[in-house]
Amino acid sequence: MLQGALCRCPNCQTGRLFGGFLKVSDTCSHCGETYSHHRADDAPPYFTIFIVGHIIVPLVIWAEVAFKPALWLHMAIGIPLTIAMSLAFLRPIKGAIVALQWANYMHGFDPNAEPDFPDRA
Repeated sequence: MLQGALCRCPNCQTGRLFGGFLKVSDTCSHCGETYSHHRADDAPPYFTIFIVGHIIVPLVIWAEVAFKPALWLHMAIGIPLTIAMSLAFLRPIKGAIVALQWANYMHGFDPNAEPDFPDRA
């Protein structure tokens, strides 16, 4: 999972896992491992919201109790901070989930599995 969180190939630890900001490459540029069958669709945003929420909410409560800032100041600081943290965490979390699927042979990563649609003669 660490290699995925570092956005590297979980197989060779060298190649790039992503082809875009959140677009997982179809194959590793270094070892050729196929990622096209990964299923990291909905889980990364959920985990990102969970983690960012657990960081932001205590900070907002602490700031309110300690300084009692105006609502506009909470919004001026809190909203950009929440967006920045979400964007910073989303890619490593998605990479970790793809690496977890790879490590557990989930969703077609098993090299010994038969294809879902065998060739018809």
